[in-house]
Amino acid sequence: MTPDARAQLEYIAAGGNRHPSSADWTPGLLAFGAGINVALWNPDDEKTSGIWALLAGHTDAVNAVKILDFDDRRFIITGASDNTVRVWRQTTDADSSVPSFEESQCLKDHSSAVNTIATLPGTGVFASGAADGTVRIWQLEEGGEKIELVQAISLKPRFLPLATALAKLPSGETVLAVAGTTAVVQIYVQAGDQFELQATLSGHEGWVRSLDFLAESGNDLLLASASQDKYVRLWRFRRGDDAEADGGAGVSGIEPVKKSLSNKAHRVGSAADQYAVTFEALLVGHEDWIYSARWAPSKSGEPSTLMTASADNSLSMWSIEEASGLWVCQTRLGEISSQKGSTTATGSTGGFWIGLWQPEGKAVVSLGRTGSWRRWAYDAASDSWLQQPGISGHTQEVQSVAWAPDGSYLLSTGLDQTTRLYGEWKRDGTKSWHEVARPQIHGYDLNCITTLTPHQFVSGAEEKLLRVFNKPKATHALLSLLSGNKDTISEEDLALPDAANIPVLGLSNKAITAVDDTTTPEPSADPTTASLNPRTDSGDPTTSSIVPASTLTLSQPPVEDHLARHTLWPEHEKLYGHGYEISCVAANATGSLIATACKASSLDHAVIRLYETRDWREIRPPLAAHTLTVTSLAFSPDDRFLLSVGRDRQWALFERSAEGSEHAYALRKANPKGHSRMILDCAWAPSGGVFATAGRDKSVKVWRVTAEDVELVKTMPVEAPVTALAFAPAIAGGVVQMASGTEQGRIGIVSVDVDGEGWEGAKVEAVRRDLGPARAVTSLRWRPCRKGDGESEQVRELAVASEDGALRLLGVL
Repeated sequence: MTPDARAQLEYIAAGGNRHPSSADWTPGLLAFGAGINVALWNPDDEKTSGIWALLAGHTDAVNAVKILDFDDRRFIITGASDNTVRVWRQTTDADSSVPSFEESQCLKDHSSAVNTIATLPGTGVFASGAADGTVRIWQLEEGGEKIELVQAISLKPRFLPLATALAKLPSGETVLAVAGTTAVVQIYVQAGDQFELQATLSGHEGWVRSLDFLAESGNDLLLASASQDKYVRLWRFRRGDDAEADGGAGVSGIEPVKKSLSNKAHRVGSAADQYAVTFEALLVGHEDWIYSARWAPSKSGEPSTLMTASADNSLSMWSIEEASGLWVCQTRLGEISSQKGSTTATGSTGGFWIGLWQPEGKAVVSLGRTGSWRRWAYDAASDSWLQQPGISGHTQEVQSVAWAPDGSYLLSTGLDQTTRLYGEWKRDGTKSWHEVARPQIHGYDLNCITTLTPHQFVSGAEEKLLRVFNKPKATHALLSLLSGNKDTISEEDLALPDAANIPVLGLSNKAITAVDDTTTPEPSADPTTASLNPRTDSGDPTTSSIVPASTLTLSQPPVEDHLARHTLWPEHEKLYGHGYEISCVAANATGSLIATACKASSLDHAVIRLYETRDWREIRPPLAAHTLTVTSLAFSPDDRFLLSVGRDRQWALFERSAEGSEHAYALRKANPKGHSRMILDCAWAPSGGVFATAGRDKSVKVWRVTAEDVELVKTMPVEAPVTALAFAPAIAGGVVQMASGTEQGRIGIVSVDVDGEGWEGAKVEAVRRDLGPARAVTSLRWRPCRKGDGESEQVRELAVASEDGALRLLGVL
């Protein structure tokens, strides 16, 4: 590829990694692990523009993220399952509204996955703990240009560190707390240049997942340790010999503690300046493992507050009650008890893995099992925490993307078994992209997707059938409201279902009818309407089957709880016939015909099946040409041709019959040597009669259909196997554009002047590397032209799906 195609990043959707240490928040920046990348996001951004960059460098999942300010420069320190610790240095001004970072150091001293990182603000000191059973202490020097390994601590008795914390004792010594796959917390204190184990704090009955220090007024330190035993323990570091011996005075709980609480005083520090470490309080109230514990930013005159995130789907805020002097839960955010125990398909979050405070303490965020961030902001007027839109994205590989035929929304589907819908939110001169619905939450990995009409799409998964879905009224109304589209509602729109739910232990979304807020629906005895009022064994309608109309009415993008529960699309039809997992699907321009193929290793299964969408019947016989899996299908813009490519290195061109059914296709031409290696994708040019193919032979080939044959027009070499192709849907200014994506994550743009030299002088121009994914591009789709779009210098939008788990939206000139 030759540089440089003009492109800009408009939107990134990426889910967070489920690891308690994989995120950190400082003023203007929240950094978190998103697959193998590090995502940068500002939750306080009034424009809600979401993630503005992904830092690529790690080759495996990012498990630990910490932000460190040192020598007037900001650093992000990350650890991953690739056994490395990487240091990212800010390259823009410290007060930049959108800072950028570059990798400055890669530390390869660990021999196993890095699971925790702790920093000591203002000193350049940080610690990393890994599954090799060691904790390593590092020192940034020379403004971050150099990093020195201060000490490598081998944990004895051996355990795997999952949580670390660093703090300064008032005497100036550094204290390090380490915990993990053991029930104890080890306390190390710096003596000279080395850290020595000086205390072992026992009491927990499960693994300890989080540690956090708080410097209290009066020269005391508080350490919070959160464990899988469902409890949080607080430990006080007090200078001198005046430590209280009574361990019961500060104990908080709502149920009796089964075993006595020992309050043995541990002595740490130097001989001349000793500290007593005593058990301070036991926080009881969570019903499942506690993954995260974070102290609120300390404020003069205000009580200390600890926030915990648990697998019981709640965030709890703990502080001392003035009347009793006990630590109690003052605020609880998350799901209510009646919603717990539900399956992921009916909206269970699967627990909260991370809870973070805004640096000013006026907002909190939490990461759940679905990879989405929830955000709550404190409202002083109502003295309550109000949930606000967060960000979301796939948590595994994104396999396929598809635009609505009118360009009103974008669909993506992937190996996290979800289909997600994204739309624009336009208000007050500001535009941002958000996940607006989650139409499909499945039990199989999803491989491919295409839209039939603005109200209908079809997806294929690791199962032998395809599923067709209809848009519900709630999604249609919300998309129209957010985009500012005031088009008149058609009869087709009025016929849309209200909403959908998915029965427990089921895979098929069922249409449901919203009820008036003042109406209590009666359970139906008619089995034909059971989907409207599914019943539990006790006879009560389930909460997911009764949706008040007001619940579905929104004025802004939905929060995660709403996305997971109320934005499913009802399933309209299933399409059977294939013998193995679905590999690809395509629809013709009018949406009247679907072509599909499945994984195959023989001629019998490597067939293309056609389904007409009026009566949803298969058109027989299936089209045969390939001997191995068909990897991609594409109809020509005028629906005259159907193109297929496959792992058998050939492409096949089928032509619509001149006589008989409009849906009858027959083989016109097959090229068994179209490429020297397997062909991975194909696409049609908007001008008609021209198509492109690409594959593992590191080339893109352009072909022209003539009256007698199909001729090769141009072969363009690329430096890596090409995994995705897409043509812009229309010719703008006499130029046709084609996008290509490679196995290395590079994106190229080919611009061809159809009135000039044409394809003869075509070259692949590379999009800037930092705008592309860190792994293979799996799918590319240009946004269809919308009403009122001109052919001037408008920015065309290109959706990019990739194996790094992120969906990107690029604006290309």
